[in-house]
Amino acid sequence: MPLIDLTTVVRAPVEQVFDLSLDVNAHTASMSSAGEEAVAGVLSGRMSRGDSVTWVARHFGIRWRMTSGITAYDRPHRFVDEQVAGPFRRWRHEHTFVSDAPNGTTIVRDVIDFAAPLGVLGWLVSKLLLHRYLRRLIEDRNAYLAHVLGGNPARN
Repeated sequence: MPLIDLTTVVRAPVEQVFDLSLDVNAHTASMSSAGEEAVAGVLSGRMSRGDSVTWVARHFGIRWRMTSGITAYDRPHRFVDEQVAGPFRRWRHEHTFVSDAPNGTTIVRDVIDFAAPLGVLGWLVSKLLLHRYLRRLIEDRNAYLAHVLGGNPARN
């Protein structure tokens, strides 16, 4: 069962980090290297519980389409997005946010539970390539969000 667990410290208040993490425009900008764009559902602005968005992007030279929905929402502490339709057999991304107010920072934790299709072949691709690739995408996304909010992230 592939799992990505990433912690990032962002130098901004928890509410700002939470809100920007749910912003479709910020997501699109952070994934510009993959040409990611929203094509259905919420097309711009901040998402909330029950909202969904369909993304198209190019990864590994292949054009992908994935619809994800916000299935849990507790501003400014936590939200979960899950694949409704798309390339994964399973995709669940839990985002948690903890304020470290004395330091003026927010601790962001991303836990992604995913499974590729195609059984053993998908498991092998996940192990050899996909896990590292997806982790790097989330690291880059968090670095983008930290930059927009005026700081550089620290990662664990």
